[in-house]
Amino acid sequence: MRVADTIAAVATAPGRGGIGVVRVSGPAVHAIARAMLNRTLQPRTATLCDFVDGKLRLLDKGIAILYCTPHSYTGEDVLELQGHGGPAVLSMILRRCLDLGARPANPGEFTQRAFLNDKLDLAQAESVADLIDASSEAAVRSAVRSLAGEFSDRMTELTRALVDLRILVEGTLDFPEEEIDLLDRNVATLKLGALRASLAVVLAHAEQGRILRDGARVVLVGQPNVGKSSLMNRLTEEEVAIVTEIPGTTRDPLRYELAIEGVPVHVIDTAGLRAAGDPVEKMGIERAWREIRQADLALLVVDATIGLSPTDEKIQNELPENLKKIIIFNKIDLLSNDGNARAPGQSSKVWLSAKSGEGLDLLRQAILREIGWRAPEEGPFSARERHLHALREGAASLERAAKATGALELMAEELRLAQQAFERITGKFSADDLLGEIFSRFCIGK
Repeated sequence: MRVADTIAAVATAPGRGGIGVVRVSGPAVHAIARAMLNRTLQPRTATLCDFVDGKLRLLDKGIAILYCTPHSYTGEDVLELQGHGGPAVLSMILRRCLDLGARPANPGEFTQRAFLNDKLDLAQAESVADLIDASSEAAVRSAVRSLAGEFSDRMTELTRALVDLRILVEGTLDFPEEEIDLLDRNVATLKLGALRASLAVVLAHAEQGRILRDGARVVLVGQPNVGKSSLMNRLTEEEVAIVTEIPGTTRDPLRYELAIEGVPVHVIDTAGLRAAGDPVEKMGIERAWREIRQADLALLVVDATIGLSPTDEKIQNELPENLKKIIIFNKIDLLSNDGNARAPGQSSKVWLSAKSGEGLDLLRQAILREIGWRAPEEGPFSARERHLHALREGAASLERAAKATGALELMAEELRLAQQAFERITGKFSADDLLGEIFSRFCIGK
């Protein structure tokens, strides 16, 4: 697919830097290059050029590279102008490109054109944004695997196996006089079983990739002065929260992003939960409950020297029913050494000391376990919630197909729906409004 207009944008991050890049893509690239550089470029050759305005006044001196269709990121003619990375000079270079016939690019439009021109499938295109947004090394590797086509290749394998099965089933429907024999039914059953097993593996990898991409929101809750802020500081290894003996010190939620074995974890420290008369503290408690309702996991911190008090139990009972929870018995450094209560008898309970750090590794492992992290041996690929939805939808269709082996018409329909779900992942079957939603979340210039 080729489009009639030419787009341009600053492709490097806002701010000042040594180098800034203005990217141009579309049919007017050659004309813009000649007018702005006052020369003809050799494709795929870095050339030192003067960037000039309409009166041939020097805007900047930098490197120009021309990529000719189809050998470019977008599949169109592309010009990259690498100048000095000041906001003012980049703005002048961009404005010159716009004066010469380009229009400002929309967010994600360069990558959208790459998708429309079959340079990337939709899963690969999404992984570009995931790579830019990755907040840990593990998330980077996950996004790179998807960008290299690992996720797409697995989906292609699943789709091919599904098509083979559909041929067998629908061929039988098309020729009813040629009744399928027992051997063929066994073959169909085996093919469907193998397909469901392969899908389960892909879904498991995608679920782990989604965790790496999005991370988990973990909220610290509990009564005042049980050590939530101290635990926040111990987890982040920084003094991000003020710690005092005065109850109610924390008012506004404090947020910090950390990585546990490469998994992004967004930790939120909240105000102590109690009946407050101070209107400011009351507002802080209301904000704490707002954060709790949006969390993936709650860490209920209690004083180990007191145990789970009626007030703690009340807080626990008021937490959302579907919210995963870990009860943390803090201040074990104040307990006597005989306490068998220190041993974590259940996965939902951890005994530790925020002061000394004892038990912190147990907490980290418990957090990973509760958010569902299980590092795959092959390494996960980057995945989004829409991918998981499509995979689960396909799995449900295959499950119904397995129950309908005696009714081939129903089986054929469920197999068709499963293939449709698979193809939504790579974009072979996607509505235009979905594409618009996906690419609108990219940064401008990509």
